[in-house]
Amino acid sequence: MPQDVRFDLPFDTPVSEHLEHARARHLRWIWDMGLVRSQAGFAEYQSWDLPQAAARTYPHASAEDMVVLMNWFSLAFLFDDQFDANQPDRADRIAAVARELIVTPLRPAGSRPRVVCPITVAWAEVWQHLSDGMSLTWQTRFAGSWGRFLVAHCEEVDLAARGLAGTLALDEYTAFRRRTVGIHHSIDAGERSRRFEVPAQVQAHPLMERMRDLAADTIGFMNDIHSFERERRRGDGHNLICVLQRERGGTLEDAADEAYRMTSACLDEYVELEARVPRMCDDLGLDEGERAAVRMGVEAIQHWINGNYEWALTTGRYAAAKEGPAVTAERSGRGSVDDLLAV
Repeated sequence: MPQDVRFDLPFDTPVSEHLEHARARHLRWIWDMGLVRSQAGFAEYQSWDLPQAAARTYPHASAEDMVVLMNWFSLAFLFDDQFDANQPDRADRIAAVARELIVTPLRPAGSRPRVVCPITVAWAEVWQHLSDGMSLTWQTRFAGSWGRFLVAHCEEVDLAARGLAGTLALDEYTAFRRRTVGIHHSIDAGERSRRFEVPAQVQAHPLMERMRDLAADTIGFMNDIHSFERERRRGDGHNLICVLQRERGGTLEDAADEAYRMTSACLDEYVELEARVPRMCDDLGLDEGERAAVRMGVEAIQHWINGNYEWALTTGRYAAAKEGPAVTAERSGRGSVDDLLAV
C-alpha cells in the first residue's frame, strides 16, 4: 500500500508564509524541552516534517502563533508513539501521563504539572499560550475534545496491552477511530490560529456536528491508508485496512480498495453537507459577523482535510522504506526512538 495513494479533494490548502521561520524556532524548542533525547530521535523527528503539517492546517496563523501550533503538534504525535507492545506494563504510565495532559486545560494556565516528564512539562507551557485570549467556552470545548482523544488513546493502549489489538469489529472500529484521530480539537485550534470563535449555537447544530465527524472519519481513514506500512512494521492492528481484511477476508489490496471507497464516501457526504451551511446560518438568524466566523470555521475544516492529506503524501513518518534506529523502534512496537515518559 503506497504512501502516495491519491484522493480527489475539492478544495486547496494555502501554506503559511511563516513556515521556515517557525520551523527553526520549533526545532530548537523540541530539543531544549527534551522531547527528543538523542541525535537519532531528532533525525527521525525531522523526517516527519510536522512543521509542514502545521503550516498547511493553520495557514493563517501569525508567525508567533505558528510556533505555538507547531510545538503543540509535536506533543500529540510524540505521545501517541510512546507505547511499546513488548512492554505492557507501560500502559499504566501512559494512563498517568494522559490524565495529566487531560487535566492541564482545567487548571489555571501556567500551573506546574503533577506528573512530570518532558511531554507534560511541554504541554503546560504550550497550553498557557494556546489558551491565551480565547473564551472559557472555547477552552472548555477544546478541553473536552482533547480529553476524549486522550482517553481513546489510553483505551487503544490498554487493548494492545491485553493482547486484544485489532479485535474490534468494523462498526466499533469506525466509531473508535473517530476519537483516536484527534481531529475535533485540531479543528478547534483552527479558531485559535485566526483569533475567532464559531458561535456556540452553530457548534451545537446537527449539521456542524456531522460535518466535524465526517472530517474526522475522512482524515482518519486517509491516515490509515497512508500509514499502513509503518503500522504493519509496528504490529499495530489499529488500522482500517487490517480491520476490513480480518472481517471480510480477501487480500490486503481488496481491503485497501474498500478503505479507499469508504474514505471517498465520507468526503462526498462532507462536501454535500458543507453546501447546506448558508441555509443553516439563515435558520439560526446569524448576523454578518457570526456568518464570517462560520465561514472561517468551515475553512478550518477544509484546511485540515486537505492540509493533512498533502503532508501525509511526503512525510518520512509514513515512509515504507526506512533504516536505522527508527525501524528498530517500530519493529519493537514503538513509533518513537526516545523514551519521553520518564523524568
